[in-house]
Amino acid sequence: MAHEPTSFNWGVIGPGGIANRFAGALAAVPGARLAAVFARDAAKGQAYAAQWQQAGAPARVTTDLAGLLADPSVDAVYIATPHSNHGEYIRAALLAGKPVLCEKPLVTTQAEARELVDLARRQGVFLMEALWTRFLPAYDLAGRWLREGAIGELRAMQSSFCFASVYDPQHRQWNPALAGGALWDIGIYNLAVTRWVLQQMNDGACPEPVSMDVEAKLAPTGVDAAVNVTLHFPDGVTSQFRCGFDAASINAFEALGSKAGLRFVQDFWQAESVELVTRKSPAQRVDSPFVANGFEGEIAEAQACIRAGLPESPRMPHAETLALLGWMDAIRARFPGGVNKA
Repeated sequence: MAHEPTSFNWGVIGPGGIANRFAGALAAVPGARLAAVFARDAAKGQAYAAQWQQAGAPARVTTDLAGLLADPSVDAVYIATPHSNHGEYIRAALLAGKPVLCEKPLVTTQAEARELVDLARRQGVFLMEALWTRFLPAYDLAGRWLREGAIGELRAMQSSFCFASVYDPQHRQWNPALAGGALWDIGIYNLAVTRWVLQQMNDGACPEPVSMDVEAKLAPTGVDAAVNVTLHFPDGVTSQFRCGFDAASINAFEALGSKAGLRFVQDFWQAESVELVTRKSPAQRVDSPFVANGFEGEIAEAQACIRAGLPESPRMPHAETLALLGWMDAIRARFPGGVNKA
């Protein structure tokens, strides 16, 4: 069925928890609409489509993945399944010629990600990891401060992303078959903000760590329940973080500079304000709220890139996804027993 040229029709693969945030942001992006839903459980797919029904034709719900990917009225797919299934759905979409926005982590190893990036490039099909933090207004403001030298020379970074989760070996957080573990699920944000700050301070380039200290606490299922990491970079710059399912935290991030500190005070990965902190003056705080729920930025970026015929996003390029997974591979190789597989 034809659709209006100004509209952009999304198909959702995996109508779970995070897919609700995606659907909730569509109304804030011009043209974006939920057009199709793939779910293994048809009833779950119907409930999701009904919850996020927009004006116009209702979203089509299907248990036929090939049918959704062959539908010419679907402009792109958003993949929100457990991490363990990302690869198979990305591969199927790319082979069908369907642009992809996939939840983080794109997959769980750099090697698999490189195969998918190579496939996307051969097919000439857009592929982007949905690292939504990079498109938040607060990060745009903080990035400008960093590039303008507001903190002086970067000395160190500190962050945490922790929450107390009830241990359930079948839940995706704890289940190795579903690629559970704190580093893949939430530690990716600590690594991503580390890379982002270094890029702001180094004209877009991110130096590689010269060494890393890693301590991991494994759950009975073998996945990482908590991880403490210190990354050491050239010139003595460090980034220390903790991610885990075993503790409560305000989950702040701070970049320490020679002149000032830059701080996302709470839940840094979804910050709506940023502070510049010096020793003798009150913190300079600027609020930069979401337009909707924060996902609108990555959706708008993907749509713009796809409409422009780009193979990747210049703001979240393939190289960034590969670099993040390379760091996670290296950290996981230092887990007890050298864990480095899904």
